[in-house]
Amino acid sequence: MTSAPHDGPGTAPLPVAGDGFRSSRLRGLHPGWFGGVMGTGILALAAYQNPGGSAALLSATHAVGEVLAVITAVLAAVLVVAYIARWVAHLDAAVADLRHPVLGPLYGLFPGGLIVVAVLVATIGPSLLPAGAVTPSVATLTVIGAVLAFAIAATFTYLLFTGETDAQAVNGGWLIPPVVNIIVPLGLVPLLAQVAPSTGRLLVALSYAYFGIGFFLFILVISMVHDRLVLHPLPPAALAPSLWIFLGPVGAGSLALLGLAKGAAPFFGPSAPAVSTLTLLVVSAFWGFGLWALSAATLLLARYLRRGPLPYGLGWWGFTFPIGAYAVATLSIARAWQSGWLEGFAVILVVVLAVFWLIVTGRTLWAVFTGEAWRR
Repeated sequence: MTSAPHDGPGTAPLPVAGDGFRSSRLRGLHPGWFGGVMGTGILALAAYQNPGGSAALLSATHAVGEVLAVITAVLAAVLVVAYIARWVAHLDAAVADLRHPVLGPLYGLFPGGLIVVAVLVATIGPSLLPAGAVTPSVATLTVIGAVLAFAIAATFTYLLFTGETDAQAVNGGWLIPPVVNIIVPLGLVPLLAQVAPSTGRLLVALSYAYFGIGFFLFILVISMVHDRLVLHPLPPAALAPSLWIFLGPVGAGSLALLGLAKGAAPFFGPSAPAVSTLTLLVVSAFWGFGLWALSAATLLLARYLRRGPLPYGLGWWGFTFPIGAYAVATLSIARAWQSGWLEGFAVILVVVLAVFWLIVTGRTLWAVFTGEAWRR
């Protein structure tokens, strides 16, 4: 969800009109656009959960969640077409972005967005779609998202292993491939009740496997980012939003584990209560690390803002999904512990998410209107 420096690939001036303009926009299409899908989708999910648990607001929060879910799905559909068209028509530019240390990990947003849409279909879809369309849609989106999530994580890692990357090029965007693998279980869990027991056991095993991929990559990458921040000057202001991505794997990982403990309970048999309790304890510890990450990200953002306004880029969407995932995880943990205090904190986080989303959405629409969004 980070933005490339202005001297990165795809920075040639764009024509001002005609077919050449459209072709150049497609050639220079930023890999970070799917950050808007993930950011809008997590706000839809947060709203639909009715943070605060007010019965009077239930209908309103559900309506907001449904509207945002539809916007998310439409945006995802448009971007899928655009991304595929770019890879077909401008393969060289797409591959060059994949090799870029800032732009490369942003390709993980593509499968991440598909899985977020799958979660929305599973959660909100039953109230909007024909009953027979929900499960096939969730399965299709999750399978495609899971395959791409693994492929992009493996490919980007290979490119880092075989290339020469300066230590100061390390950035929070490298956490995107881990978080995308971590959220795969969120798309698989809704399928457990719809498949045969043998297939369900396989899906549970794959869910924990994907969590392992994302979690251990998260540990490796966050160590590099931590050392980069300690041993080198802070990244340029354009990369400031990437420091919020620390929260993404924490929030998404917590939701994945909680979802598995609940959805896979029939497969655990008598051990299900113990698995549920252990999961809640682990997730609570994970959530505590998120408090540190949230504090660090807030303090660093304040430091950047004291130096002046942040330059706009699609990286601004890096403020949304991470805080949203952490907010929804906080809400789930609060309800698991039956804690009003934690529920109140979750409400604050959702409000912060909504503010970020409004600011980033407004600035992005303005950038599209002025043409700024097509220049890198």
